[in-house]
Amino acid sequence: MPDPLAAVDVGTNSLHLVVARTTDGDRFEVLTREKEMVRLGSGSTDMKTLAPAAIDRAVAALGRFRKIADSQGAPLRAVATSAVREAENSHDLLIRARLEAGVEIEVVSGVEEARLIHLGVLQALELYDRRLLLCDIGGGSTELLIGEQGEVLASVSFKLGAVRLTNRFFAAERLHPSSVDSCRRHIQEVLASFDRSVRDHPYEVAVGSSGTIEQVYRLARALAGDDPLRTLNGATLTSEQVRNVVAVLIEARAAGTTADLPDLDPKRADIILAGALVLEGVVLRFRIEELLLSEYALREGVLLDTIARQRGGSLPHLRDVARRSVLDLMLACDEDPQHSEHVARLALQLFDATIDHHHLDSDARSLLEAAALLANSGLLISHAKHHKHSYYLIRNSDRLVGFTDQEIEVVAQIARYHRKSAPKASHPEWGLLDDHEQRVVLVGAGVLRVAIGLDRSHQQAITDLVVTDRGPTLVVEAITRSPGFDIGLELYAADERKQLLEQVLDVEVVIEQREPVLAQPPADRSA
Repeated sequence: MPDPLAAVDVGTNSLHLVVARTTDGDRFEVLTREKEMVRLGSGSTDMKTLAPAAIDRAVAALGRFRKIADSQGAPLRAVATSAVREAENSHDLLIRARLEAGVEIEVVSGVEEARLIHLGVLQALELYDRRLLLCDIGGGSTELLIGEQGEVLASVSFKLGAVRLTNRFFAAERLHPSSVDSCRRHIQEVLASFDRSVRDHPYEVAVGSSGTIEQVYRLARALAGDDPLRTLNGATLTSEQVRNVVAVLIEARAAGTTADLPDLDPKRADIILAGALVLEGVVLRFRIEELLLSEYALREGVLLDTIARQRGGSLPHLRDVARRSVLDLMLACDEDPQHSEHVARLALQLFDATIDHHHLDSDARSLLEAAALLANSGLLISHAKHHKHSYYLIRNSDRLVGFTDQEIEVVAQIARYHRKSAPKASHPEWGLLDDHEQRVVLVGAGVLRVAIGLDRSHQQAITDLVVTDRGPTLVVEAITRSPGFDIGLELYAADERKQLLEQVLDVEVVIEQREPVLAQPPADRSA
């Protein structure tokens, strides 16, 4: 029987757990689900701080989820979204979740969140060959994505969540006369930046995937006198239904009777108006006539992403989507991408040839490749301290998808330390890495420094590396692309940059030139 997996969506409004086991192909069978509303994003601070009580609720829920996953023998992967992504004290939750609940939380970017939701939707609905516009309304943010055949054509994460907008526009118990109009204007102003993406990539079908959209649909049916459906997956929500529900919610909020509406989850009563206004804004802005509902979203996408990693041998040569995003960022920032690609190839050769010394796995190799391709991205800002600029760009770019937050941190730090000083205890980001992550950064940065030196002239003069152990010495022979090619500058630069590699591998490194072996012409057998 296939091993089970567990995924947790640490959302702004609620925490969701799904435990499943894989079936044929890349599909899965759900074994159990749990949901707890913890309101991480509650309060009036625009989600800059997680309230201590909210952290307590989240840690307690994660502890219960951990026990459920353990009872099924399922390894658990948890991802956090808007509230944790933005909070200045997010580390309080991350540390307590690890220590008290035994759960490591990955904080994902808004764009990565959209990608994972897209994966989940494609598992639930037969839309692979159709261009779709996806809308997911959470507590802190709304993700919009245009995709086709599994590819993300455009995506964005807006700070338009049901909890966030409730805090901003509907915090009072009774409805202020201008609140709805102010909220609607704000929503339209924010959504406008996605207009061009929709024009450039006209969609065939619109999809909604969130508790907010499902609640609007249930309200629409109940107000029409229709019986509840057992499953909402594949159901159709029309723009007319959305408008009708919004009108009823506004009237009910003004009268203080929202909680009396039929088939309304009491835990959503205070935030449903804001969420419905976001949906109304999306429907109007992008001229959506109807939405298909998907009951699968982020947590199912996390399951599928985890399955893909496992079946792909962890992180094979960077997962395809991740590698494409690295190349995209490199091309956007690097004035000499050919040099960066050559350096990455040399770095991987050196990494592979020294595996008996560093003992790192294919995950580390893939993160090194990403760092090598992006090490010079900081030149876009300035040559001075460009290694620090590279760290900033990698760490804060929304182009990198297919990586966990911690993987992006490791990539950024390898790029950060490809020149100048080695990591120091006084560097705060370095101190947040665990021992294994620090080892990956040290080895990666040590290898990368030498590889960069070996293309100092940017001429790609060195085609291959041959590494030989000679007692306490590691000899790196650089093979040139043609006999007699002068690589004196490369040898000098690599020698100047080898110190970190020597320290981390605990060997002396000697770098030498080796002439290429030319193919001999076939012997003349006519004699």
